[in-house]
Amino acid sequence: MATSSSSLAFSLCLLVLFHGCVAQFFGGQGSWQVPRGVGSSQRACRFETLSALEPSRTIQSEAGVTEYYEEQSEQLQCAGLSVRRRTINPRGLRLPSYSNAPALVYITQGRGVMGLIYPGCPETYQSFQQQFEQSRQQAEQIPRDEHQKIHRFRQGDVIALPAGVTHWFYNDGDVPLVAITVFDIANSANQLEPRRREFFLAGSHQSWRRTSLEQQSGNILRGFDTQLLAEALGVNQQLVRRLQSQNDQRGEIVHVQRGLQVLRPSRSQEFQQEQEFRGERYQGERTWEFGGESCQGSRRTESIGNYSNGLDENFCTMKIRQNIDNPSRADFFNPRGGRVTIVNSQKLPILNNIQMSAGRVVLRSNALLTPFWHINAHSLMYVTGGQGRVQIVNNHGRTVFDGQLTQRQILLIPQNFAVLKRASRQGFEWVSFKTNQNAMVNKLFGKNSAIRSIPSDVLRVSYRLSTEQAWRLKNSRREEMAIFAPRFERSTSQFGSQESESFQRDEPLITEAVDESA
Repeated sequence: MATSSSSLAFSLCLLVLFHGCVAQFFGGQGSWQVPRGVGSSQRACRFETLSALEPSRTIQSEAGVTEYYEEQSEQLQCAGLSVRRRTINPRGLRLPSYSNAPALVYITQGRGVMGLIYPGCPETYQSFQQQFEQSRQQAEQIPRDEHQKIHRFRQGDVIALPAGVTHWFYNDGDVPLVAITVFDIANSANQLEPRRREFFLAGSHQSWRRTSLEQQSGNILRGFDTQLLAEALGVNQQLVRRLQSQNDQRGEIVHVQRGLQVLRPSRSQEFQQEQEFRGERYQGERTWEFGGESCQGSRRTESIGNYSNGLDENFCTMKIRQNIDNPSRADFFNPRGGRVTIVNSQKLPILNNIQMSAGRVVLRSNALLTPFWHINAHSLMYVTGGQGRVQIVNNHGRTVFDGQLTQRQILLIPQNFAVLKRASRQGFEWVSFKTNQNAMVNKLFGKNSAIRSIPSDVLRVSYRLSTEQAWRLKNSRREEMAIFAPRFERSTSQFGSQESESFQRDEPLITEAVDESA
């Protein structure tokens, strides 16, 4: 009896400790109540006028270029976001650094490897060399190099970067690596100041002051006294001066002459390990309806090998990326309209710490995205291909943006503002960054929409319609969810009321969705 009581007490202690660790890393807020500040004063953040933004300045490095979107833009300051587009040439290394704000990175082109250095996590990648000792007549293994896990990424990946965590990127491909990065400077993890600051561990880089003047900035080691730092590291002062990069003019992206030599599994080994992990961890995956919303979850089996939902699933081994460019992973799909793919904390748990999520939208020629609004997040869209028309309306029913968006432009969609998007003849593609780890939207028309869920008589009275008109409004696009296929325009004088009836007889085009956002 005493042994049983001791075991129970020990188990309870472990449970409390585990929940305390998880709460400390992930935070205890839900998607509806994420603590978040503002980027500017409340009076200035009215979003009276929105505009599409393009890169406003460029900084060249030895092996790449960084393009900055206007950080003094009122709309970005109000939303608390900072955006940059980075191009890394083949064999280019983006030097190790960390930031005061968390970020999401979307890879628009190329592939490479990266490191994300978590404090306290073990160096699990190791190589050894044999050393022969004559006295013992035996060989002994001595570590040659060891470091934390190397992550491989490719086009279409969304990568999570926590605040204050060191990271580096390397292009091991044959084409330039292009990535768009969005920092959430209004995130609760940033307690420094309401603007982005980047801290480099190596090299030097160009910094931008509010006086619009560039100046050379060093890494964090440069500010320490040379003699004191040499004593702390146990090396000579000559090596310390090299670490401080006092005469380094290469910038933040440097060229690796003979290629980067790091420990990492082959691509086939990584693919096999990833497939085994998914097969074991996500057995019994299913979807369910909750409050009218489609959600995704996993029904775990009693035994799933080494991947249990326990203390071993911590941030040291946590997955940091998710591909949203693969059509087979689409959450919404319309063969004549396009697809929507979402990544949130249900799919990528590290986003609970980042407090951000993302989505990828591909619209076919002349297709539309149903009018909607974001319930609990700002959204920033970056156009990756084609062009399209976007309209945004505020709470007064006034249009705050109405224009065409083209590739490499960004546009902020404030929380609760209604938005309508339509692709041009050549299609329209973009990726959206949201300021909530489980961003939610409310659709205005179509299946599972606000209008569809309101009683017909309420619609009739609200809009002063006849009973037949209210029924037609409610059942318009009734088989399509989120993505609307284009409809051919016909003369009403020629076809009369038969136009809407013929379209209502279209076959269902949308498959079941498992997540909610756009």
